[in-house]
Amino acid sequence: MIAPRTVSTGNAGLDTILAGGLPADRLYLIEGIPGSGKTTLALEFLREGVRVGERALYITLSETREELAVVAASHGWSIDDFDVFEFSSASNVLGDGRDQSILHPWELELGETIKLIQTEVERVQPARVVFDSLSEMRLLAQDPLRFRRQVLALKQFFAGRKITVLLVDDMSGSEHGRDAQLHSLAHGVITLERLTLDFGAARRRLQVQKLRGVDFTAGYSDFTIETGGLDIYPRLIAADHHQDYDNNPVPSGVEALDKLLGGGPLRGTSTLVTGPAGSGKTTIALQYLDAACRRGEPCTIYQFDERIGTLLGRAKAFSLDLAEHIDDGLLSVQQIDPAEISPGEFASRVRREVEERGVRMIVIDSLNGYVAAMPQEKQLILQMHELLSYLSQRGVVTFLINPQQGLVGTMTSNLNISYVADVVVLLRFFEAEGRIRKAISVLKNRGGMHEDTIRELRVDGGGVRVGAPLSAFRGVLTGTPEYAGEPLPLMEDRPIGA
Repeated sequence: MIAPRTVSTGNAGLDTILAGGLPADRLYLIEGIPGSGKTTLALEFLREGVRVGERALYITLSETREELAVVAASHGWSIDDFDVFEFSSASNVLGDGRDQSILHPWELELGETIKLIQTEVERVQPARVVFDSLSEMRLLAQDPLRFRRQVLALKQFFAGRKITVLLVDDMSGSEHGRDAQLHSLAHGVITLERLTLDFGAARRRLQVQKLRGVDFTAGYSDFTIETGGLDIYPRLIAADHHQDYDNNPVPSGVEALDKLLGGGPLRGTSTLVTGPAGSGKTTIALQYLDAACRRGEPCTIYQFDERIGTLLGRAKAFSLDLAEHIDDGLLSVQQIDPAEISPGEFASRVRREVEERGVRMIVIDSLNGYVAAMPQEKQLILQMHELLSYLSQRGVVTFLINPQQGLVGTMTSNLNISYVADVVVLLRFFEAEGRIRKAISVLKNRGGMHEDTIRELRVDGGGVRVGAPLSAFRGVLTGTPEYAGEPLPLMEDRPIGA
């Protein structure tokens, strides 16, 4: 059996979702509310046809040629590269006497509209056609049955003419939005959605409802409208991205810290560092990241909460000169605004860093900021799980910073993601000898053995310091740890660099 020829949509992300493109010479439905990006996607489709030497025709019943030109110009395009049939400019062919007919005016208008479209297609002989939009034809028909008959007539007209057709529908004429009978007529259906959140920019997502004979990627994929077209982020499927890597531990450069984790987290694992604000979570991750950069491994920090300048200044105060690694091109620090980015776009950025820069270690600071990027917690956990699975398949070491609510006493987290991580590191404050101190312990390590001790953690001008096991602790896991032992194991101040 000969595989059907496919044509590119002109959008690399959509072609990935469609497993290469659209089967040629078929009729497809592009549906979505106004503002969801349908016209931009249609223009990309026609421009791709022109690029490969095909004739292309844009039939517009809803917009004028000038309005279409403005949309194209906003992306730096021109509509002069393809034919545009503006129905309003040809409507005088109908004549002013149509109201004298024994037929209803709308019957005559719809019939003449279809004839004009067919005549224009016969004249241009295009390989690609965009019909924008079905809502105007639905308005002319006034009767749902007559409307569907005319759409079927259009489909039969295009059949056998070696034309790939996109029908654009703004879903305004159907009682429940989507028209199931239109879906059955089309060879494939692509739905674009625009979601207005309580705060932040509108989110857009896309899904292929159906595509006959193609094993496409199902489910929603986020996208944005940028200058130059739609930037579509195909849904991440971790199993498609496996590559072999050495499963060896990654050291931090602090011997006592590495002992807690049996030498360090293994490559391809994720480490959740959790604890109250100010307990040293980010600094622990930065210690591992600094050591990785010194080994020549590219790394990336995604900063949701703290400003980049504050992060660099604080790290330098702890003898971690991140600016040096940035200048060497080994470290990329990316400020993320959770009100402006979707989880799909974030996953796409991560993939780009891993696949283009060869990143070996990633820090996400923090998960609270990531939560703000998606209101639905269940979807958030699923997407984070898939992202971590992808990073595991690529052998990337990932650190997740998870601030807990509260400073002392019982603390909680608004995101139950500890089961997703391979390693969980817990930080706590405790009081001893009249001073506030910090404790560090490892709750789990799927990669192998780890210490079950509680050690003191100090972060000062000399860097990260981990003390001897503190055996005389009570109530650490309650959130209100008490140290009742001798002061000898406790770490005191040291000269800088000692």
